Amino acid sequence: MTEKNQNNPDNFSQDIGKKAERKIKAQKEKNKAIWYGLGMSGLVGWSVMLPTMLGLSLGIWIDQRFPSAYSWTLMGLFIGIFLGCLNAWYWIEKEQNRR
Repeated sequence: MTEKNQNNPDNFSQDIGKKAERKIKAQKEKNKAIWYGLGMSGLVGWSVMLPTMLGLSLGIWIDQRFPSAYSWTLMGLFIGIFLGCLNAWYWIEKEQNRR
């Protein structure tokens, strides 16, 4: 037993109860965890891919219409990747806080 639980058996009982509830819940949601993981990986993939492709497409369009010394294609690619990573981070944080 831990120090705090040696003095109060009620705390020890509550800790055991909470751990048992978590274990039962994990056993019931065993198959959900697999689908949840696949869904999250898909969500993260689309969250990064979509802004990246939009930034790349916009950069190609700008380069074709307004030629310049700078590569708007590369800038659009990097901006898209950056925004996609921020978007994925947002969704992951939101899902972690929800669980």
